[in-house]
Amino acid sequence: MLGTRQTEQGIKLIKEFFQQNLSTELRLRRVTAPLFVLKGLGINDDLNGVERPVTFPIRDMGEQCAEVVHSLAKWKRLTLAEQKVERGYGIYTDMNAIRADEELDNLHSLYVDQWDWEAVIGREDRNLTFLKDVVNRIYAAIRRTEYLVCETYEELKPFLPEQIHFIHAEELLQRYPNLSAKEREDAICREFGAVFVIGIGGKLSNGEKHDGRAADYDDWSTVGENGLEGLNGDILIWYPVLERSFELSSMGIRVDEESLLRQLAIEHQEERKNLFFHQQLLSGKLPLSIGGGIGQSRLCMVLLHKAHIGEIQASIWPEEMRKECAEVGIRLI
Repeated sequence: MLGTRQTEQGIKLIKEFFQQNLSTELRLRRVTAPLFVLKGLGINDDLNGVERPVTFPIRDMGEQCAEVVHSLAKWKRLTLAEQKVERGYGIYTDMNAIRADEELDNLHSLYVDQWDWEAVIGREDRNLTFLKDVVNRIYAAIRRTEYLVCETYEELKPFLPEQIHFIHAEELLQRYPNLSAKEREDAICREFGAVFVIGIGGKLSNGEKHDGRAADYDDWSTVGENGLEGLNGDILIWYPVLERSFELSSMGIRVDEESLLRQLAIEHQEERKNLFFHQQLLSGKLPLSIGGGIGQSRLCMVLLHKAHIGEIQASIWPEEMRKECAEVGIRLI
């Protein structure tokens, strides 16, 4: 087990090395991102649609309300347009967020830090083959980072498989029909070690969603030969330290005009098409794109073999949780 000093050094090593690899793999340049945006523009990420953003009034702007971001899924696409980024290139940034409604546990904190990234694509790139290629590139960067960490700290041994396995959420349901969505993730990750679950956000054949996803950024309702198929998903791994599946990234090809309207209709959110972001997209002012978020603290936690995300980041934890962790030798920052 790494001590406090080694852990802090390891966090620095991972963050510096991985973001450089991500930038090189996907041809991304770094940009500066906001911590908060104005309410009512449709720019903030709605996540599952029930999480409450942290808000505050701005005294010098007539008490207009600002929201701390949940993520930068839509802000990045606006930035691609503003900076006139060319096809095949993109941006990445350090995203810091506060999610006050998060259920706190080993993996979930009030504080969220991600590498948020977005790249411009062509219409012919809006397909599953292109999505899988990008996933493979990201996974390769993760494995290179694991190799560096294990070379630096000999007590740590690599565990990620060479290849990531792809499976659609509907296939996963058919494979494990008697398990819950979380149990299905555990089962498939235990079998393959690293998995990309495709098509998250739309209802499956059992009438339920594999997981929630906002209607206005990822394209999860693309119409294919078998109906609604989806062009998004999550990168999951099997994490032996906790003996469970572990999500590292949520990503996907973003909605175009057609899929935005279709998904808003599916979710009964048609009124959102009048918001600023949605009007920019529907009027053709935003580029087609692919993007996602990769958890910084989560990646550090996995590659440093930690049992609690509080060993990586400073946050607020229930006192009972701190006591339980201290009893088993886990120090929360």
